[in-house]
Amino acid sequence: MMAPAVLAEIAEAFDPIFEAAGRPADMAIFTRHSAEGSLHCHVTAYFSPAIASLARAQEARPCRRPDRDAIDLLAGDPSCWAELFPDQRD
Repeated sequence: MMAPAVLAEIAEAFDPIFEAAGRPADMAIFTRHSAEGSLHCHVTAYFSPAIASLARAQEARPCRRPDRDAIDLLAGDPSCWAELFPDQRD
């Protein structure tokens, strides 16, 4: 129930950084929703390396790149898909 508010805060924090950087295609935040056998849905946010400063501020931990088919774009330009997932085409 808290995920939408937290994701909105993250997206709001992202916007000025993204704009100041010139809206680069390699700067994006993605989300993945999963139930993982639980009653409640879990939401994971994935920050591209170009937005590592915000990831650190959110206490995010480094991880491997997620599968493109399992995530949605939360913040960034849609051209980020080709930039960040060049080997995973539609």
